[in-house]
Amino acid sequence: MTGSLPYLPEKLKGLEELALDLRWSWSHDLDELWFRVSPELWPATRNPWLALRSAGRSTLDDLAADEAFLTGLREWTRGRAREYAAPAWFGRVHPQTALRSVAYFSMEYGLSEALPLYSGGLGVLAGDYLKAASDLGVPIVALGILYQQGYFRQTLDAQGNQREYYPVADPDDLPILPVRDRDGKIVRLSIAFPGRDVFVRAWHARVGRVSLYLLDANDPENSPQDRGITSQLYGGDSELRLQQEIILGIGGWRLLDALSIDADVCHLNEGHAAFVVLERARALTNRDRVPFDVALTATRPGTIFTTHTPVAAGFDQFHTGMVERYLGRYATEDLGITSEALLALGRGPGDDVFMPARLALRGSGAVNGVSRRHGEVSRQLFAGLFPRWPLDEVPVGYVTNGVHTPSWDSVAADRVWTQACGKDRWRDDLSEIERRIGTADADDLWGMRLLNRTRLVEFVRERLTRQLRENGAPPDRVEAAQHAFDPNALTIGFARRFATYKRPLLLLHDEARFVRLLTNRERPVQIVVAGKAHPQDDAGKALVRAWAQFVRRDDVFGRAAFLSDYDLQLAEELVRGVDLWLNTPQPPWEASGTSGMKVLVNGGLNFSELDGWWPEAYAPNRGWALGLDGEDASDDAAANALYERLENEILPAFYTLDASDVPGAWVDRMRASMAELAPQFSANRMLREYVQTYYLGAAEAVRRRTADHCAVAQDLLEWQRSLGNRWTGIRFEEARIESDGTSYRYEVRCRLGELDPASVAVELYADARGARTTERHAMERTEVLDGGVALYRTVLDSSRDAHDYTPRAIPRHADAIVPLEAAEIVWQR
Repeated sequence: MTGSLPYLPEKLKGLEELALDLRWSWSHDLDELWFRVSPELWPATRNPWLALRSAGRSTLDDLAADEAFLTGLREWTRGRAREYAAPAWFGRVHPQTALRSVAYFSMEYGLSEALPLYSGGLGVLAGDYLKAASDLGVPIVALGILYQQGYFRQTLDAQGNQREYYPVADPDDLPILPVRDRDGKIVRLSIAFPGRDVFVRAWHARVGRVSLYLLDANDPENSPQDRGITSQLYGGDSELRLQQEIILGIGGWRLLDALSIDADVCHLNEGHAAFVVLERARALTNRDRVPFDVALTATRPGTIFTTHTPVAAGFDQFHTGMVERYLGRYATEDLGITSEALLALGRGPGDDVFMPARLALRGSGAVNGVSRRHGEVSRQLFAGLFPRWPLDEVPVGYVTNGVHTPSWDSVAADRVWTQACGKDRWRDDLSEIERRIGTADADDLWGMRLLNRTRLVEFVRERLTRQLRENGAPPDRVEAAQHAFDPNALTIGFARRFATYKRPLLLLHDEARFVRLLTNRERPVQIVVAGKAHPQDDAGKALVRAWAQFVRRDDVFGRAAFLSDYDLQLAEELVRGVDLWLNTPQPPWEASGTSGMKVLVNGGLNFSELDGWWPEAYAPNRGWALGLDGEDASDDAAANALYERLENEILPAFYTLDASDVPGAWVDRMRASMAELAPQFSANRMLREYVQTYYLGAAEAVRRRTADHCAVAQDLLEWQRSLGNRWTGIRFEEARIESDGTSYRYEVRCRLGELDPASVAVELYADARGARTTERHAMERTEVLDGGVALYRTVLDSSRDAHDYTPRAIPRHADAIVPLEAAEIVWQR
């Protein structure tokens, strides 16, 4: 990796490589080194590359003559090389795997403020995923977009109104480099848009062991309009969004081809990258000279689609006419199919809109939500694509999100964890963490909380003072901000995207009651609030304004603060410093809610609606629940429950001290939360689950289907066509049930028509009732009679009423993913 530094002494060459490796975004061992390079820029930007590029010759010459500095640089350079050379978890546990590479596609990545390519939770999750991949040595290459302006920066005016600004990022100042070919020429791709070709450049960011490639339409050869395609994240209209998604999906796979990266598995982080399904199949049609439908069938099991969307309205939707205008020529000339066939991949039953999420589902071998609850919600959202299938068999699983714990722990927390679990605790299977941290000393845990809370109070004072000065607040109010908050008071954090379903005003539902909590002299409460509303969401902006005006009240000033411009740096300070993380979404609209996971490593506790991840995590000994599991309570009821738990449970636990001046009940919850939840909801666990549940099998399946010029895929496609033409001929005849008192003998005749009996599986199905779970029992085909009739039998115990069971026929093929690839089903009437 070679940069473009204006000057760097030979003795400091190692600094360049360190500055371009975003490992510094979660490993802070080199912070002092970067401070030496630029005492002004480093604290302000946390961008080592910018600090290094901006350092003067005299500063660099002085450092090159400083033997202590050089010794530290050599040690860190060698240590980094040793770490990357050592076998990581993936190589040790899966040395013989067929999995060579996973291509991860995401519209946003939240890695560091030095590389602002995210808006919120989706991007931060993607950033944590890459960091965990580096720690574990999972062979991942990531694809995204380089935005010139990224997501907006937020300020609040004197009335509390949100104002949006879009500072332009100079790529030369970002810790990235242009991708060049073997001749040193910058790699450029061409993508056909209506009436012209759009050129896309590529950039490379190193995230430890992982490579992140970013695509950028700001090429001088493009028109001004096309150069702006990658200007803003989630900006513009639906046409701009479609253009960005084409660049990410089609351009991303073409870049992998250009770099000769052969990915076995594609992982789509949301439906934004769905067009990679088409381009991946197109590449195979060119390689093996097979039709598009064969190529799509061959590549399908190697694609994983993760959806984060909890409501149907949250999925991107494009008018089919616009999609045809952009991709009609691509369909006919590149894919060899009609425009209508392409559009059908993104259409739903009875509508005329194209949804990339549907394309992603139809082009993937596995689909998952991001929590157990979200998996249930997602099955409801996609149920229309699988008519007559029971809801629990709609093919959407779940892998609950996790956070990259080393990115979010404080210095004080790191000391506690290191003492209990060692330095490399998050780089393996986590099997010993719960036992070891579960014995941590109460005084050490409470001392950590005091240090973290004190650091947050200092940060709030500094940030609030700056905000007030920028808004022209009176000098006495600015002076008061410098003494705001109490290092010994219960500190609550609430920081989310401000949208109505997040219910950010629930705490303000009864302002007088909440003010009494904040101003109680015996058991005071203080709260830090942050969050952005989408620029086009007026309702969300009104919520921001309501909080901004509330914290300006004289009776709560210094106990409540709204900190503007919620970003990664602010998030880090909050999750490290707060005692209690509050989350109040309206169920079931919280897909996961990773913000609450980030406090776990720092000993923070959660007080959350039972939605997203919290139903999997909650127990009375490790946090508090607002509402009942899945219950959508009224705002009145939810707010009352919130106040009552604060008054009657949370505050007494925090302020009741034992003989050592430690709140024993609170610390017990801290210890349980840290031991039982921090490992479970870590990105380490999440990524290992993706590897073992999805990636390994996907790599094997796609190898099998693409071998011998896609022979298995061609056979499977012929089976699907035969099934579709003949399935309507299936009919069940009346079943016979015989009982001997302890078991049932169940026999049914099924008229298969022209179908090969080997293509049909017959089962007995009973749905969940009361305490009984769903049951599926395969029936054995005992004989085939004249006229295409087959006889099926099975024996069941008599613990359940025989009439609970219904015979059904579903497709059967050794290589088919049912019902993703064959959704036919027939029930006995």
